[in-house]
Amino acid sequence: MRAGLQPVGRKAFTLLLGVAGVAAFLMFGLPLPFLFGPMAACLIAALLGVRLAGPGRVSVAARTVLGVAVGASITPAVVERLPSMLASVAIIPLYIAVIGLVGVPFFRRVCGFDPVTAFYAAMPGGAADMIVFGQEAGANPRQLSLVHVTRLMVIMVVAPVILVRFYGVSLSNPVGPPAAGLPGGELALMLAAALLGWKGAERIGLFGAAILGPLIVAAALSLTGALHLRPPREAMWAAQFFIGLGIGVSYVGVTLRELRDTVAGGAAFVLILAALAALVTETVTLTGIAPPVEAFLAFAPGGQAEMSMLAIIAGADLGFVIIHHLTRVVLVILGAPVVARRFARRERTRDP
Repeated sequence: MRAGLQPVGRKAFTLLLGVAGVAAFLMFGLPLPFLFGPMAACLIAALLGVRLAGPGRVSVAARTVLGVAVGASITPAVVERLPSMLASVAIIPLYIAVIGLVGVPFFRRVCGFDPVTAFYAAMPGGAADMIVFGQEAGANPRQLSLVHVTRLMVIMVVAPVILVRFYGVSLSNPVGPPAAGLPGGELALMLAAALLGWKGAERIGLFGAAILGPLIVAAALSLTGALHLRPPREAMWAAQFFIGLGIGVSYVGVTLRELRDTVAGGAAFVLILAALAALVTETVTLTGIAPPVEAFLAFAPGGQAEMSMLAIIAGADLGFVIIHHLTRVVLVILGAPVVARRFARRERTRDP
């Protein structure tokens, strides 16, 4: 009985630790308390060797909220603007190629990864998808996990600072209306979009099902005029909380050697990605293709869930940002396995 209660106890302790992190950030007036509070608290505890446990499927379910929020933002007005986004969307394939050309040699030579692990560590796709695909291709899943979670963590720390310091964004945009002020019919539609979209996407094997399924259903409801509002702020706060919690918990069990070799290497690569993203952002901005904040968020190498959340908090054009991230993720997920196989074969022929 006691052994069965241990995981439950660790999950409860992790949730309490996350709540404590939120309280601390609120108390000291630190930014994004529902996101950074649990992330910081769990990260520190994990690095100190505390045994934590993530909330499992609850964390996945929380991502459906972001899917509905993004889908509800895809309105007929956004669809009408799609042709105007083609110029910036066309940059994404070249952007991915440059990341790969820089990232694979970096992880091979600096971090000492094998060719397949280096390839999937460099690819800026969805973290979970890159880990799964990489593992199936023979990569080291532990190294991939640490590299991609480090990418998300560093981006989530650095991006808000850049938005505030360089772009003058306050990050105080309301994440959604209060639940008490929303019509019951709208809430019911959001709940249906979240659950049906998530489970339907899982059934057909769609990548990122917890986000993309609800996004597709909510977008359909928005485009037909049935859905007019984003999810309530309480649901958005919960989504932030579980995303932050998941990033922090991912460092449980990390060793000093992994911190030195893999985590430090992943953090250094994020700085390289940030420089590439800054170059692309400046190009897009100076040529008048997109406004500065939207360009920065669209090309920042974070996850679609995390960047969607930042776009909402920053008051940016969510439709513009998510279309670019979806394009990047789709291109990487469809193309990475094919390129990885060819890359691995070429590496094998080079080895004596």
